[in-house]
Amino acid sequence: VQLQASGGGLVQAGGSLRLSCTASGRTFRMLGWFRQAPGKEREYVARITRSGSTYYADSVKGRFTISRDNAKNTVYLQMNSLKPEDTAVYYCAASLETVPPTPGNIDYWGQGTLVTVSS
Repeated sequence: VQLQASGGGLVQAGGSLRLSCTASGRTFRMLGWFRQAPGKEREYVARITRSGSTYYADSVKGRFTISRDNAKNTVYLQMNSLKPEDTAVYYCAASLETVPPTPGNIDYWGQGTLVTVSS
């Protein structure tokens, strides 16, 4: 099983980025994103079930949109109105079951993609 993430980069505050993550090897009930800023713990961002139900952390609600293409086994994170505090390494995450979004419940992680938001 492999999760391949892409789409990070440098953007000015107020700008947008779209992250993608393709899973290979099997399908997952839940796909999502976490992020980790320098010196901080990894935190949950958003998740989506195979049926399309979406959930967000309060810090990104209304600005980020998660979606998935089951045929491509790919999850996306559209990030709008980015803020400097969104700067972090973003990790794609996959779970075999629909479980609470804590790092300990994640079965597979992607390699991370850096998002830098300048002020």
